[in-house]
Amino acid sequence: MTDDVLRQAPLFNGLDDDASGALESSMSTVTLRRGEVLFGEGDEGDQLYVVIDGKIKLGRRSVDGRENLIAILGPGQMFGELSFFDPGPRSATATAVTDVELRSLGHSALNPVLQSHPDVAYALLNQLAGRLRRTNEVVGDLVFSDVPGRVSKALLDLAARFGREADDGIHVNHDLTQEELAQLVGASRETVNKALADFASRGWLRLEPRSVIILDLERLKRRSR
Repeated sequence: MTDDVLRQAPLFNGLDDDASGALESSMSTVTLRRGEVLFGEGDEGDQLYVVIDGKIKLGRRSVDGRENLIAILGPGQMFGELSFFDPGPRSATATAVTDVELRSLGHSALNPVLQSHPDVAYALLNQLAGRLRRTNEVVGDLVFSDVPGRVSKALLDLAARFGREADDGIHVNHDLTQEELAQLVGASRETVNKALADFASRGWLRLEPRSVIILDLERLKRRSR
């Protein structure tokens, strides 16, 4: 199971079994407890990470202490690859949302793979391009979309990655507090709570601790546009 999750990462794109096995053998296992910080914004580092189990959040903090969440990552997703192309201080803080198991890889181990397998470099650059595209979308949403629209869009994204279909709807165990969900959409907790309560009153979803059950996916999609 671990190998299957690991090889979902773009890092393994285009590698045959021998190369994949060699790369895996160069990786180290990292485990974190919920709430534990892997690295902080501004820290030096040359490791990239693949999430094997659990969820991790990437966030930035303003000078006045406010926090903005950039991403919530789950199994098969990767982060920290920017350091391979632009060495420098970390651009965000990585914190475990749940208990987390990661695989880490240092620059010295990856560099020979990039030299012999250009497809891996292209896959990593494609990941960075996708992250930039999502960042542009977030900036646009902050300017042009209201808070309920941003909340519905965030819930749809979380459902696509962490959702599980059941008879009564799509169960989305996002593991986020309401404060973290507010940080993810760039709004106050009170405003986000109001939007969620409104969605619940309309029968679009049901609220559960650190999760939601989406009851009307189409209505939520229309509200996100």
